[in-house]
Amino acid sequence: MKTSRFSSLSCLLACAALAWPLAASAADQSAPSLPGHYYLQGVMETGSELLLKKDGTFEWMLSYGITDQQASGAWSVAGDTLTLVSGNGGKEPQFRVFEEAEMRIQKAAEAGQWVAIVGFPRLGPMAGVEVTFEAHSGKTATAVSAANGDAIVHMPASERWVRAGLRRQGAQAGYQWLAVPPPRAQERIAAFAVTDSQWLRGQAFQKLALRVVKGGLQVVDADSSLARGLYAKPASKQ
Repeated sequence: MKTSRFSSLSCLLACAALAWPLAASAADQSAPSLPGHYYLQGVMETGSELLLKKDGTFEWMLSYGITDQQASGAWSVAGDTLTLVSGNGGKEPQFRVFEEAEMRIQKAAEAGQWVAIVGFPRLGPMAGVEVTFEAHSGKTATAVSAANGDAIVHMPASERWVRAGLRRQGAQAGYQWLAVPPPRAQERIAAFAVTDSQWLRGQAFQKLALRVVKGGLQVVDADSSLARGLYAKPASKQ
């Protein structure tokens, strides 16, 4: 069993709770004994932890080999089945324009292209952000940021970039519009930072079902290697 990768997990999970709004949950009332900190037992060379919070949200992490995964969202219970559904707690990402001191652009955009770089300064890019580019004339074009954080559209040389609207791909929320600084507009390349770096982290699963059994929680999916183990709370100290 690996433990070294999780020395700071308790602190991480406690801090992550601040990122979630309080949510009414039937689980909090119908299963008051379920909330708590669980550790995976019985799966060799795999470390995993699950935190069920009283507000109906959860934090989950897993590590094996060189792979680290995480998920967070809401939990509910029906009968003897507890279901974890990953999500963003109803929030949408917020963006700002990179400060010039944060820029690490090595070259200007190619002729005829406008480039929006989306990510978090010094941490990495953010994929899956829908960017609408708006020119002074009112002409618009839209692209989605790729794995490297770049969203690229083609615009005539006669157009001048004035602002960009950003939102998560597939979101129903409206665009967050940001003015493009004149130097960035002139070079046809600008960078936009997501204000919360947690948006850079993908979710390990969309839904995970666990059965409430004696001693803890067991993954229902028989094809999952985690089903061989048991998520259990640590023994209480006397």
